[in-house]
Amino acid sequence: MIRLLIVEDSQVVQELLYYIFSSDPEIKIVGTAKDGIEALEKAGQLKPDIITMDINMPNMNGIETTKKIMGTNPIPIVIISASYHTKDVEHTFNAMDAGALAVLSKPTGINDPDFENVAKELISVVKAMAEVKLVRRWTKPDNSSNVNGLKIIERKQNIPKIKAIAIGASTGGPIVLQKILSGLPQNLSVPILIVQHMSEGFIQGFIEWLNHSSSIHVQLGQQGEIPLPGHAYVAPDGLHMGIDRNGRIDLVNDKPINGLRPTVSYLFRSVANVLGENVIGVLLTGMGADGAEELKLMKEKGAVTIVQDKESSVVFGMPGEAVKIGAETYILSPENITSLLTQLTNNIN
Repeated sequence: MIRLLIVEDSQVVQELLYYIFSSDPEIKIVGTAKDGIEALEKAGQLKPDIITMDINMPNMNGIETTKKIMGTNPIPIVIISASYHTKDVEHTFNAMDAGALAVLSKPTGINDPDFENVAKELISVVKAMAEVKLVRRWTKPDNSSNVNGLKIIERKQNIPKIKAIAIGASTGGPIVLQKILSGLPQNLSVPILIVQHMSEGFIQGFIEWLNHSSSIHVQLGQQGEIPLPGHAYVAPDGLHMGIDRNGRIDLVNDKPINGLRPTVSYLFRSVANVLGENVIGVLLTGMGADGAEELKLMKEKGAVTIVQDKESSVVFGMPGEAVKIGAETYILSPENITSLLTQLTNNIN
């Protein structure tokens, strides 16, 4: 039984969340709180397995509350936000800096045609995040993988010219992407294409949040745009993103793949077919199996493929599925992914 504390200042939304989560027999709601101060008290008293956290609250907002909880007695926290204004969404992602694991949109009501899908996503993510018993911030040196200049130089003759990096991520991905992008050099010699699973309405704020900490310029992918070196392009809401035969960004409104649009699978298949061995594929933390088979396709076409290691992944679903089928060239921590991407692009090109 998963013990859940709901933190939400709106009585209407609080009751709606209570209705959604209480519908699952594996979730027990142990309490509710209307602001950050009450949340801190109840988190200590009730000792929940997971907390859903509002951002804009009186007395103490969700960011400060998350910081205090993570700084004293860490508990997995999922942010549930209603505001899609870019600046507000940026503040929402600041809660991930404080240790929150995921950001989801608030349900609008049981009469909404998409209510059932939103409810399923909320339940699915909360149940998955409740299993994360320790929030790792990747501050320790990682000795699990030996990535150094000598190893890459030895492989030099086998690595063709890199023309792009393709990255896929889902649950837990935003903070890892921030870590990777902030560590890459401004003069990176190739563009980066990114698919990050995210609730609709949060992408632009997510991009602005990334731009605050990265020397890589991050922007929304635009139809027909030529990807530039040192720039990262994020797939927009509701569209698959790939590249066409001329190397331009291609956005399509094809049917969802495994219920997802955009998907990592579409991006990886696209770059595999167009760029072949001249691309690097990176699959990060996330639930499910999106991108695993297509990462293997990339490897079969000669591309270097990287998956995030289990220790640093919030959810080892997507990278774990890739490892099961042998889709990876390397299994690495976020720090070592950054190091390898820098070496492969700047040393080889």
